[in-house]
Amino acid sequence: DKLVTEKAGFTSKFTITGQTYTRKMDSIIINAVAGIGSTINKFCTDLRLLASLKELEEPFAKNQIGSSAMPYKRNPMRSERCCSLARHLISLTASPVHTHANQWFERTLDDSANRRIVIAEAFLTADILLNTAQNIMQGMVVYPKVIEKHILEELPFMATENLLMSMVKAGADRQECHEKLRVLSVEAGKQVKELGKSNDMLQRISADEYFAPIHQLLSDIVNPSNFIGRAPQQVEKFIKEEVLLEIESYRLSSIRKRPNLMCDAI
Repeated sequence: DKLVTEKAGFTSKFTITGQTYTRKMDSIIINAVAGIGSTINKFCTDLRLLASLKELEEPFAKNQIGSSAMPYKRNPMRSERCCSLARHLISLTASPVHTHANQWFERTLDDSANRRIVIAEAFLTADILLNTAQNIMQGMVVYPKVIEKHILEELPFMATENLLMSMVKAGADRQECHEKLRVLSVEAGKQVKELGKSNDMLQRISADEYFAPIHQLLSDIVNPSNFIGRAPQQVEKFIKEEVLLEIESYRLSSIRKRPNLMCDAI
């Protein structure tokens, strides 16, 4: 048993098994593989939503047809395909659970046909999902100007808490200021939602003498950089302490497994 385990390249083995290993292991493995599907599904769903806002796009070939009906469209077909396949992969997790639950004593042969389909499909689906996701990530296009436009449209509403705190620091009553900001927000919201106009919240604040104590500070208060928190540092830390280390472990593993051609030739 020890020799076979080592020969197969495994570092551990089942201590006790019957004719076969427990079919619960299949369930554990397929659930882990399905996790790839749920992650890619989430990523591609977010990408599709952002693509609908024209903030980013997946790779688009020069002569690619985005829609057979509407020539202008650039459907995120790779992401759509990933979401579709990911749902299939996630759905496969149910079958191994039932297979394990329905085994008689040590094992019955009603597991065989099921496993040959489910396990193969799970790994094949995960493989194409990873390949397609890699293609999307390597060619993804981001449109910073569109993102900036959307941020600036919402920024006056996002900044109301900062505006409130700045007024309180200047001596204003918090409740009174909160009410004035609420009223101005509702009025500006009507301009946006009912009339299709730009967000004029800041213009309304600038025209209201109540907010005179912070009129000169408005540009600083609504600076977008005030609203990103520690996001840049968190991204850098995550890449350094998680992503790069994980990539390096696979690189080293690949080197260790690489055959020694000189020794093989000898």
